[in-house]
Amino acid sequence: VQLVESGGGLVQPGGSLRLSCAASGFTFSMYDMRWYRQAPGKGRELVASISSFGGSINYADSVKGRFTISRDNAKNTVDLQMNSLKPEDTAVYYCNALYARQYWGQGTQVTVSS
Repeated sequence: VQLVESGGGLVQPGGSLRLSCAASGFTFSMYDMRWYRQAPGKGRELVASISSFGGSINYADSVKGRFTISRDNAKNTVDLQMNSLKPEDTAVYYCNALYARQYWGQGTQVTVSS
């Protein structure tokens, strides 16, 4: 089982980034997919979630209207489009799969700074 995140980096406030998570080793279409983040010195926070076939999507209040989660069950990928980024969005972002079991990616760093 693998979840591999990509797309993190350094961006200025107000900028955009698109994170992607590539899944393998399990039946991706059966799993709810989530993005979490963890800022330095803080706990892990659920940012966005999408149900197995995309019918249910939820966001943390802190990112509503700025972030969009999407998935492609044919490609076994889940993306997080992040717009209007703020310094407080700085964190390590993790991909998570949840159904019968739970799987985590290794994380990708997002830094929002001028």
